[in-house]
Amino acid sequence: MRKCRRSFLRWSIAGPFVISSLTRQVTASQGERLEEQNSSPGIVYEPARGIPVVEQSDVIVCGAGPAGISAAIAAARCGVKVRLLEVHGCLGGIWTAGLLSWILDSGNKKGLIQEIIKRLEKRDAVVRFPEGAGSAVGYRPEIMKFVLEEMVQEAGVALQLFTRVCAASTDADSNIQAVVTESKSGRQAWKAKVFVDATGDGDLAAFAGCRFDYGDENGGPAQPMSMLAMLVGLDPEAVKLFVRGLAEPAGERSPKSRLLEEIRRGGHDPSYHAPTLFYLGHGLYCLMANHEYRVSALDAAQMTAATLRSRAEVHRIVEALRSLGGPWKDIQIVATNEQIGVREGRRPYGIYRLSADDLRNGARHDDAVCTVTFPVDIHSPDPDKDKGIVTRSFRSQPYDIPYRALLAADVNNLLFAGRCISGDFVAHSSYRVTGNAAAMGEAAGVAAALAAQKNCHPRDLPWSEIAPHLERLRSQSG
Repeated sequence: MRKCRRSFLRWSIAGPFVISSLTRQVTASQGERLEEQNSSPGIVYEPARGIPVVEQSDVIVCGAGPAGISAAIAAARCGVKVRLLEVHGCLGGIWTAGLLSWILDSGNKKGLIQEIIKRLEKRDAVVRFPEGAGSAVGYRPEIMKFVLEEMVQEAGVALQLFTRVCAASTDADSNIQAVVTESKSGRQAWKAKVFVDATGDGDLAAFAGCRFDYGDENGGPAQPMSMLAMLVGLDPEAVKLFVRGLAEPAGERSPKSRLLEEIRRGGHDPSYHAPTLFYLGHGLYCLMANHEYRVSALDAAQMTAATLRSRAEVHRIVEALRSLGGPWKDIQIVATNEQIGVREGRRPYGIYRLSADDLRNGARHDDAVCTVTFPVDIHSPDPDKDKGIVTRSFRSQPYDIPYRALLAADVNNLLFAGRCISGDFVAHSSYRVTGNAAAMGEAAGVAAALAAQKNCHPRDLPWSEIAPHLERLRSQSG
């Protein structure tokens, strides 16, 4: 059935950017067959239909999170026609729809990530956490939305929001010919020479037929998800011992433990035993105190249930703190994330697969797109064993992400960027943070643009050709 559907799609988009009226019609005999087929209670059939091709681009980027934004801007600045497709109503993914509010592992990276931070700073929307509070840069998500929209439009990227990738058309030689989307505009097809999967969950890779892993090395579940919340009503001085970035300068080294005990004192034992409260300035705080365990990022019903549970728990946590009175008496939630925070989805197979050994040994590669300094950070998938961070037997050393880990092993004209690059469960827990995602996206965008300009596959581009263009772009960006 899947093979037939792909064959029809290849036929329907092979012509110009119009679709024959004949493909919009269902003959009487077809209607009769469909009526007979739909008498089955277990499945519903729909008529075959042609899908209109909206446009031909050089590069299509699917997903507008930190990796996708960076890929689209980088490709456009290289002078090619870029289309960016995003399911949410804003740019930024976990940065904005996910309310993450802090950027990890950006300090050693040049390029777009520094340009983004500088633009946020100009709008007084950045908090630099002091030494001892981690290497994070805090920001206000609403300003981040505006900054990213500004940068995408300046670069000339063609954007469509509210659009979900739902299929891919591939040819017999393992090339993607088009991606298919669903939106208020109906079902649409988009053609390009090169594609970048920055969906986070590896959706495009899966639709294109790429092999992938999911979950831990023993076949267990992926890391838990988290609901975040924006809070107001707290005096920074009064609650500083519970807040990352405020506690450390005051001599408190364990604000997470203090916050956990405070929530418990209010009558609730949170699902995450290392709850974190960040101060973002201007009276705004971000709370991460929830875990949703054993939830598949590939199952909409499970995601729905997890979202409802997690939002309810966040409200219980805030109510528990408010019940304590004192500095907590006016605490209020002003927003929870539109998209629950997903730490782990599919990990598609690439030409190179990052592994725990790369982290253990501090691997170096000639085709490094960036160097990761973030540690192994596995949020326990099993609440019966641990509701915090899993302790590993080794400490990660700074290591490189090679360009080869961004190249799909099973599809010629597909690149990965962000947390859906090729790696194992342990390595993924380190490289998945957004400072690295932006750097990966930047490299993928440059490679995709060059491949489109040269009419070749990204895997056929030597790194020696990509690196100078990437370095020039990064030096111009910051």
